[in-house]
Amino acid sequence: AILSLFLATGFNGISQNIIIDNTPTPVDIVTNTLIGPGLVTSNITFSGNSQQLGKFFANGSNIGLDSGVVMSSGTVANITPPGSPSTNFLGPGDADVLATAQSVTSNPQVGLITSTHDAAILEFDFVPNGDVVVFNFVFASEEYLTYVNSQFNDAFGFYISGPQPGGGNYNVENLAIVPGTTEPITISTIHPGLNSQYYLGTPIGHSLNGFTIPIEIRFDVICDSTYHFKFAVADCQDGILDTGVFLEGGSFQAIPVDLSLETNVGNGMFGDSVIFEGCGTSADFVFTRPSCQSSDSLYVEVLIAGTATNGVDYALIPDSVLFLPGSTEVIIPFFANQDGIFEGFESVIVTVTNILPNNDTIVTTGTIWLLDNLNVEAIAFDTTIVCMQDSLEVFVEAINGVPPYEYVWHAIGDTLLDTSMYVSGTPNGSYDYYVTVIDACGFEDVDTLTLTVAQTLFVDTTISGPASSCLPDGWASAVVVGVTDVLGQPFYHWEGPGQTGQYSVDGTAMVDIPTGWYYFSVQDDVCYVEDSVFVDVLNPPTAEFSANVVNGCSPLTVDFTNTSQNSAVFEWDFGNGNVQNVNGMASQTETFTSDATVTLTAYDAAGCPDVTTINITVEPCGCTDPTATNYNPLATIEDGSCVYPDPTVVAPNIITPNGDNFNDIFEMEITNAVDVELTIINRWGNVMHHSNGLNPTWNGTTQGGTPVGEGTYFYKYVATGPGDGTNQIEGHGFVQVVID
Repeated sequence: AILSLFLATGFNGISQNIIIDNTPTPVDIVTNTLIGPGLVTSNITFSGNSQQLGKFFANGSNIGLDSGVVMSSGTVANITPPGSPSTNFLGPGDADVLATAQSVTSNPQVGLITSTHDAAILEFDFVPNGDVVVFNFVFASEEYLTYVNSQFNDAFGFYISGPQPGGGNYNVENLAIVPGTTEPITISTIHPGLNSQYYLGTPIGHSLNGFTIPIEIRFDVICDSTYHFKFAVADCQDGILDTGVFLEGGSFQAIPVDLSLETNVGNGMFGDSVIFEGCGTSADFVFTRPSCQSSDSLYVEVLIAGTATNGVDYALIPDSVLFLPGSTEVIIPFFANQDGIFEGFESVIVTVTNILPNNDTIVTTGTIWLLDNLNVEAIAFDTTIVCMQDSLEVFVEAINGVPPYEYVWHAIGDTLLDTSMYVSGTPNGSYDYYVTVIDACGFEDVDTLTLTVAQTLFVDTTISGPASSCLPDGWASAVVVGVTDVLGQPFYHWEGPGQTGQYSVDGTAMVDIPTGWYYFSVQDDVCYVEDSVFVDVLNPPTAEFSANVVNGCSPLTVDFTNTSQNSAVFEWDFGNGNVQNVNGMASQTETFTSDATVTLTAYDAAGCPDVTTINITVEPCGCTDPTATNYNPLATIEDGSCVYPDPTVVAPNIITPNGDNFNDIFEMEITNAVDVELTIINRWGNVMHHSNGLNPTWNGTTQGGTPVGEGTYFYKYVATGPGDGTNQIEGHGFVQVVID
């Protein structure tokens, strides 16, 4: 079944209360109110209270449908203000509605739904004379919004049985599904927090707390076959707070004989109704009729109009279509001819007319537009790079043809949906880039883009000499060729540890510099180039050490192992005020009570340093559970020392559930518990109540909501204390129920 939105007609004028009439018989309601054309009904039955079924007239209310059939789990007359839709008939439930309510996966309390009550069920058989059946409805409930996602999840269903067109059978399949999901429609699947686009929550002219927008149900059938339809609604878990469903009058119908006009063209610029001459695109005029109408031949008149000429601008379309016996579809292909004359848009208007056996006339009209197509042309733009480090954007332009265009730059093997690409880092020379432009019709054109790289400035060589340890006695040099002097001499620039930001007109060398990377650049009047060179160091000191542990509880004792190289003297700074100067590689031990950064500085014989660090994290340990008796609010690491108090439970021995708000419920005095499970059993061993929570209670009713009789009932409980759940106590006893 396919579920889709239905846009109902709005109302004009002053809002008034909805009108409910519950006097018509079920046969009258089905045959004279609900059923539209194309269906024959039989075997109409209704079960439930006669007050649960009736006709409605919107009368200016915002229910979303003009008129039709209404069915409720309570009295339908109470839907009219100031009625209160909460009637308990103490009637039976329905197994199909119960299964529907129990299938709502989005309801966290679905497991508590065990019964339904006050079911209203309208059933009938029907035989369609078409291939599709549709109807429109609105779901509404007094349970909104208080009982969303609870066990009081009133439910309904449209259950269909009969043969499926694709094979097999519908077997009491519920058609009332939230669009785009597999969830049945209930108060827990359509509400402001879930699928809110289908929800309306402000009643006007009726008394139901919340309701859906009008929704259309559409399902496939086999014409002339027999189907059974069951419409049922019921309360869940209790019999109060009614739920109602409104079906639009006359909307339950088989789609009549129809002739459709469909096209299969499409392009990114003009949509699905434009065909370009000579573009290779086409269309199919698809004429269809229902299978149950296919036993006879059928001629359909086809009228061709528009500014294009039939048989000249496009392939000839006949003036009639013949359905042979057994045929449900006739396809006429459509092709536009390329005449080489640019005429702008030309229209083709096709109208098909079919007269039904009841003399009703169905007219379908479709329009296709023809557009002349000029061949696409690619224009690429040559360019020159004078500095090969430059990144340059190169372009191609597409003209004529049919957008959108596809661009293929063959030089890089990429398909780019853009008119440009970037080129850079190419040695001197000329390079050809071939670009193909392909339009939406598949036509293409190729052009060549020539890129010329003509750089003369280069850094030919960079060399360096090492420094002695950390002393500034190294050197670096660069050899530059191809300088172009147009307006002045070139500028040289060195950037590094020993010479930052120095410019000169002849500074191709640096001396007396320490170790490190040096970046050299030169700029003349047409280009800029750069290079780098590293000044090494001979046997530099390397500070290196490790810790056997880097985090733990206070106080934390850590052993440090010195693995430094090319070093003789060491300074240990433990980050806690303790600084040690040590000759040699001896390991160190330090105790920490707070976080610290330990720094090791290693010096070689020339006094050149190297530095490294290790972070030590110290955490207070203890019981971190606030519910424990020995909770330590300063602890950040749990050490497993938590101690928890045992729970206590004191239960009453008598209750008087007579509605006087005094001693009406069974309620226990509970301490030190995070969960208590309570079970009430009568003297025959039947479970009257079962629940759990911080303080579960019993109101003296069965699980179905029926008050129990006077007598003695057995209770038992399991109380779980905080922590890992191992500290539990169990108890039991008897409680006397007295009703005076």
